[in-house]
Amino acid sequence: MEWRPPFPVDLAAVLGPLSRGRGSLNFRRDRGVWWLAANTPGGKGTLALLPRADRVVEAEAWGDGAEFLLDGVPALLGADDDDAGFVAHHPVIAAARRCSPGLRLGATGRVWDALVLAVLEQKVSGKEAIRSWAELCRWFGTRAPGPGPDFLRVPPDPVAIRSIVDWNWHRIGVDVKRRTTLIEAARVAPRLEEAVSLRGAEGRALLRKVRGIGVWTAAEIAQRAWGDPDAVSFGDYNIPAMVGHTLLGHKIDDEQMAQLLQPYAPQRQRVIRYLETAGARRPRFGPRIELRDYRAM
Repeated sequence: MEWRPPFPVDLAAVLGPLSRGRGSLNFRRDRGVWWLAANTPGGKGTLALLPRADRVVEAEAWGDGAEFLLDGVPALLGADDDDAGFVAHHPVIAAARRCSPGLRLGATGRVWDALVLAVLEQKVSGKEAIRSWAELCRWFGTRAPGPGPDFLRVPPDPVAIRSIVDWNWHRIGVDVKRRTTLIEAARVAPRLEEAVSLRGAEGRALLRKVRGIGVWTAAEIAQRAWGDPDAVSFGDYNIPAMVGHTLLGHKIDDEQMAQLLQPYAPQRQRVIRYLETAGARRPRFGPRIELRDYRAM
């Protein structure tokens, strides 16, 4: 299929939250094509996206989940996102927004794959979480349908997660607390998918009914599953420092960040994405961060 977005789309920015670099065995750009392997209501599927110079996106899918993935392409690339009413109360945020005209909040329409990765990222270093994610997909996921790259794997579904024995969890570096959360989530996985329809705070509250899924994890899932514009990852090690140094010139904590972002509710996460896409990072020594205008690159 071909889809022409009625708005500018920066695929790297929109799809960025799904990627974990070379550890993303289910999602990666390869030779100009964006590949996504996913669990869907219809089964396992693979989606390939190829942006063309005329702003058309070519999409092709394989497997039992192909129809779901193709139907979801517009939402995945931000067609359901709406920034109406967003007002940049800070000049740095206004500049970041101007730097990212193609940024929209995409939605996969599914909770499960995002949930597994978010739980693996709880309370560990990014390097450790990505290693566990890659090994989980490699050993307990399945080969992605279709002609995709050899590395492409569909993440393990709830049945596969419940079948993993303790010594294999230990082998891939997942502690008892995180594996318990994943197993409990797998037991109620169909119910958790309802969060996509509920959306917003209600959807995040449903996710948090699983023991071990707190504010941070629910926000990480919501950002990807339904493009939640207000789901801020409170409890993150890097985000408060990035926001504080970028907007105020010094480090802040979660409580101070909540106060700083309050004027942007219900679009607080959109602020984070604008700043990240424009190049804001947690500094090593604390100077104010210089934003980059990607339109000139």
